[in-house]
Amino acid sequence: MPLQIVRQDITKMQVDAIVNAAKTTLLGGGGVDGAIHRAAGPQLLAECRTLDGCRTGEAKLTRGYDLPAGHVIHTVGPVWRGGGHQERELLTACYRNSLQLAADNGFETVAFPMISAGIYGYPKEEAFAVAEETIRAFLEEHPDMTVYLTIFGRGSFVIASKKYADIQSFIDDRYVQVQEKHDPRRMMQGMAARTCMNAEESAVPSELSRALEEIDESFTQMLLRKIDERGMTDVQCYKKANIDRKLFSKIRSDLHYHPRKTTALALAVALELSMAETEELLRKAGYVLSHSSKADIILEYYIRRGEYDIFAINEALFAFDQPLIGG
Repeated sequence: MPLQIVRQDITKMQVDAIVNAAKTTLLGGGGVDGAIHRAAGPQLLAECRTLDGCRTGEAKLTRGYDLPAGHVIHTVGPVWRGGGHQERELLTACYRNSLQLAADNGFETVAFPMISAGIYGYPKEEAFAVAEETIRAFLEEHPDMTVYLTIFGRGSFVIASKKYADIQSFIDDRYVQVQEKHDPRRMMQGMAARTCMNAEESAVPSELSRALEEIDESFTQMLLRKIDERGMTDVQCYKKANIDRKLFSKIRSDLHYHPRKTTALALAVALELSMAETEELLRKAGYVLSHSSKADIILEYYIRRGEYDIFAINEALFAFDQPLIGG
């Protein structure tokens, strides 16, 4: 694993293979197809001419030529005709057959565009759901592969106002703008507070020493304890967290490992920790949740509702232009 959603030009991805949303002729066209052919150079078109086209839902492989990616997997998505003409089945086949072709060739990193969500008219939210579900299912059987779903420009990913309206309301109720640098009174208050803190720090070194001596669990120790308490295996934990097996092994083997905040949060979600437990785990890694961070508020929203699907959380984070967790 994992699946990562990135806002990136797919022609610039340095991966084993990128996927081209192609026409049945495989001879280039507009949109992503045209961009990939332009970036790869004329040799790509020459090789495509030898492949005798590609049927909808199927996938074929070529070299990448001038692209940073080593190879191109060409797949033909369905044209949206209202949803009653096997569009979902055909779109699922695009992702599944492309991934299987990548696995058969030993590829470890693959980048997809949003297939059929452009001029082929597939509703963007439904196209995204098919991509996510199919890739997730495939990665369950191929945990060492990393798959990127690339979104190029906000127009490719439309936020459903109804879907995220309650999250926006939750953010609006809690979000605290950092105003200190714009408000002279706050600046003076902050300076005074820091002066007092400096004075107190010099007076109480013994209290600090005692506090440091009372540190009991490290982040890793608490993580492993929670895994045992939940009756989970390591594999279940890192898969639910959408993090790489190698990263998890580093954490497990180092009692003093210092993870990124996004990794710590992903593990809290995987363990389905309460708010209090999440905050405790973060403190072990040196972090806190803050209402001056929209990302933290979105995490709080899902945790308080008892919703621990990391892909749903990452979809919301992406929609609000926030850093994703895991990955």
